[in-house]
Amino acid sequence: MTERPEVTAYIGLGANLGDRVQAVRSAVEQLGAVPSVRLLQASSLYRSAPVDAGGPDYINAVVEIATTLTAPALLAALQAIEQAAGRERPYVNAPRTLDLDLLLYGGARIDSPRLTLPHPRMWERAFVLLPLHEIAPGLVPRKALTAVVAGQGIARL
Repeated sequence: MTERPEVTAYIGLGANLGDRVQAVRSAVEQLGAVPSVRLLQASSLYRSAPVDAGGPDYINAVVEIATTLTAPALLAALQAIEQAAGRERPYVNAPRTLDLDLLLYGGARIDSPRLTLPHPRMWERAFVLLPLHEIAPGLVPRKALTAVVAGQGIARL
C-alpha cells in the first residue's frame, strides 16, 4: 500500500477562556505531535475582540502543516486536541478554552455536514486573515486583508 501524498493545510487557533496564550502555544505543539502531520510554520500570536460572540478577547494564530491525513481525519485530530483542552460547545459561538478550525486543505473544496472547505467564514475574519497573511502572504489578497482588518479590533502580540 502506498502512502498518501502530503497536502499543505492551514489551521486557525483561538482561545478566550483560561490561560489563552498557553492554550494556543500548547495546541501548536500538540499539532506538531499528531502522527502524519509536520508543522511547517506558525504565525505570531494576535489578540482580537470576539466576532459574533461574547466573552473576553481571543488569542489567535494560524499554522501551516503538511499532512498525509485526509481532511476528515485531520478534523478528527483537531477535535481531539480541543476536547483534551476542555472544549465545550454549550451554544453557537460560546467562549472557548480552545478552538481549532481547518481553514484550507490543499485546494480541496468540501461541503458536507461535518466539514466545509475552504472554511466558510475565513474571508470575513481579521483574526484569521492577518496571521494567515503573515505566514502565507500569497493566499490573502491585500484588498481583502485591508477591508476586513479595518473593521475589526486585532493586535499582534
